[in-house]
Amino acid sequence: MEFEWNENKNKEDIKKHGISFEEATEVFHDPLHISIMDRRFDYFDERWITIGSTKTGNFIVLGHLYYLTENGEEVIKIITARKATRKEKKQYETIG
Repeated sequence: MEFEWNENKNKEDIKKHGISFEEATEVFHDPLHISIMDRRFDYFDERWITIGSTKTGNFIVLGHLYYLTENGEEVIKIITARKATRKEKKQYETIG
């Protein structure tokens, strides 16, 4: 699994939310992470929301999309990342 992101957006999210996209990739290594399709808006592409914990214990919500390279490898493109709210963390703990 590969990850990619826009570095300018990463810097914006670090300033705004205190979470780097690099740290956000750790949620995919959380065996209890939860991913759902983001149907809140009519996006041009199929977007997903994932919540999970990182090595440092942060609970993170991230917006991302999946695509396949020409070689058939899966890439996750991170769009945004932030710390989970108390409500989101409770939902994660209830479901996970």
